[in-house]
Amino acid sequence: MDHQHQIKIFSCRSSRYLAEKIASSLNLDLGKSSVTVFSDGEFQPALEESVRGATVFIVQSTMPPVENIFELLLMVDAARRASAYKVIAVIPYFGWARQDRKDRPRVPIGAKMVANLLVAAGCDRVMSADLHADQIQGFFDIPVDHIYASSIFLPYLRDLKLDNMSIAAPDMGGAKRANAYSRILGCPLIICHKSREKANVVGSMTAIGDVEGKNIVIIDDMIDTAGTITKAADMLMEKGAISVRALATHAVLSGPAYERIAQSALKEVIISDTIPLMVNPNVDRTKIKVLSVAEIFADVIDKVYNYKSISTSFIF
Repeated sequence: MDHQHQIKIFSCRSSRYLAEKIASSLNLDLGKSSVTVFSDGEFQPALEESVRGATVFIVQSTMPPVENIFELLLMVDAARRASAYKVIAVIPYFGWARQDRKDRPRVPIGAKMVANLLVAAGCDRVMSADLHADQIQGFFDIPVDHIYASSIFLPYLRDLKLDNMSIAAPDMGGAKRANAYSRILGCPLIICHKSREKANVVGSMTAIGDVEGKNIVIIDDMIDTAGTITKAADMLMEKGAISVRALATHAVLSGPAYERIAQSALKEVIISDTIPLMVNPNVDRTKIKVLSVAEIFADVIDKVYNYKSISTSFIF
């Protein structure tokens, strides 16, 4: 890379596995950094090499706990104060994204607050994959590269060579995303309609569309407790589907998620590595297939660094 500003890629602690893959795709070494943790839980990240005049990319997904977003903010501040030319936050999974509007009185718009924090810390640009809501890009007054993981998922779905494939949206909110997949793959769309009793608890569910005799793939941006997708899968199988798979970019997989997936009618759950899977030998992960977003991010980082258009990186 012939450039007036050197490129450096650093990682915070929770996304190191992904940052290493991104750096290696770019034939770079991951920047050296360390974190000092005090007895009371306070921590202080440090960049262990010079970034003066460099274009610095800091990789960190901001899933809970809150330490992850705060560590990213501290790293951005460290790079800014060390005279980096540009500081770019690479946030494969943008946490707090579900708080993208006031859906009831007296609640925060958490996604906007996180955007403000990143800009206040000194970010010049943000990259993220499959934001929960497209309008989150507008919460920033700096450039946002919104990457779609569809470029890794679509080839995988095509390679399955499923007969009578249909794409399903797990709820009305996911209809736009599912419709894009069904349009590109040229297969029918099913919409699951659910009534929520409260957050993370699904009430009743029904399907709009032709289910019988179909191999169905449910498309979503994230799987949290897996309540919605497992309930949808069981309901679709009852209505005569041949098989049901689920596909989601962000595998939050909290609470009973692994157990629900293992016990459900789902044949396979296809996810990306924006969030690391739980390392626990007692967890059943046999149905889970992980595809890496490292090369997509590496490609976009390379294009942004070299001032090239990134529109070719988007499938929809």
